[in-house]
Amino acid sequence: MDPGSSGVLSSSDPSSTSLSKWSCTISQGFQYLLDKSTPHVFRRWIAFSAIAFIYALRVYLIQGFYIITYGLGIYILQLLIAFLSPQVDPEIEDLLDGPTLPTSNSDEFRPFVRRLPEFKFWYSLTKAFCIAFVLTFFSAFDVPVFWPILLFYWLVLFVSTMKRQIMHMIKYKYVPFSFGKQKYSGKKVYPTGDTDLPKD
Repeated sequence: MDPGSSGVLSSSDPSSTSLSKWSCTISQGFQYLLDKSTPHVFRRWIAFSAIAFIYALRVYLIQGFYIITYGLGIYILQLLIAFLSPQVDPEIEDLLDGPTLPTSNSDEFRPFVRRLPEFKFWYSLTKAFCIAFVLTFFSAFDVPVFWPILLFYWLVLFVSTMKRQIMHMIKYKYVPFSFGKQKYSGKKVYPTGDTDLPKD
C-alpha cells in the first residue's frame, strides 16, 4: 500500500466516523421513540390528527399547493386499501390451496391479518403529512390548478375503489375490524374457596 494514501485515509477517518456515530445515534433514538409509542394507539392517532389539521390549515391559509394535497390524497387511498385488505388475497388462495378464511360457524377461526398493520399505516400517514407540509414551503410545487376538478376526481376514485373493496369483503366474508367480534376469554377462573373444584 502507498504510504501517502494511508495518510489521506487517516485524516478523513475521524470526520466520517463521527458522522456515522452521530447518524447512528439519531436513528437509534428515533427508533426507540417509535418502539415506545407502539402500544399507545389512541395517543398516536391524536398526534396524527394534530399534524393533519396543521397541514390542512396551512393549505387553507395559503390557498395553494393543491397538487401536493391531491397526491397526498391518492397516497392515503392507497394506504387505506392496504390497511383494509388481508395479508394474503383470498382470491389467490382459492386458486392455489382452497379458501383460508372461515366461511361458516363450524370452520376454524382464523384472525384477520392485514396487509398493512395498524402501526405502519399510522407511521406512513404521519410521514406523508410531514413531507407534504415541508413541500408547501417550496413555491416550485405550487402549480396553479382548478382545485374543484381535483377534488371531484379524487372523490370518484375514492368511491369506486371503496366499492370494489367492499364487494371483495362481501364475496370472501371477512371484516377488517375487530370491534364487535366475539373474543376468547380464556379458561374460567374458580374462586379459591370453591369446594366444587375437580379433585385429583
